[in-house]
Amino acid sequence: MARTEYYDDPRAPKANSIVVAVTVFVLDAQDRVLLIQRTDNGLWAIPGGAQDFGEYIAETAVRETKEESGIDVEVTGIVGVYTDPKHVMAYSDGEVRQQFSICFRARYQGGSPTPSSESSEVRWASRQELSDLDIHSSIRLRIQHGYERRREPYIG
Repeated sequence: MARTEYYDDPRAPKANSIVVAVTVFVLDAQDRVLLIQRTDNGLWAIPGGAQDFGEYIAETAVRETKEESGIDVEVTGIVGVYTDPKHVMAYSDGEVRQQFSICFRARYQGGSPTPSSESSEVRWASRQELSDLDIHSSIRLRIQHGYERRREPYIG
């Protein structure tokens, strides 16, 4: 299913859903962030996805990271909660989702970067490499906040 992201765009369609979702900020021993290249829009992002019924939200973070990247993680904290109503994602099935994402901080536990049906490429990227990658501004903000190692989570 194709996905188009809009941020503060007067041409953006009106949201018709909100879904509890997560993103996951995880670093390797070289301080590189785990990234996936999404198959639905081609952008680079940190792993993430929607919560399933019967699942704790931290379990969602672990499951989505494994599914999308092949990497096993342990959740260690929260980077922030991202709910900007100016950020919507329009899907080819007619759903237009208002952003609602909890970004977790996680520790690498094992596994090798492995693409999936949701990720055409998976890699660890240094901070210096990030400027060369096509990353949506909302994901760049989460990565920035993750590297800042804030004492309190971002709420916005």
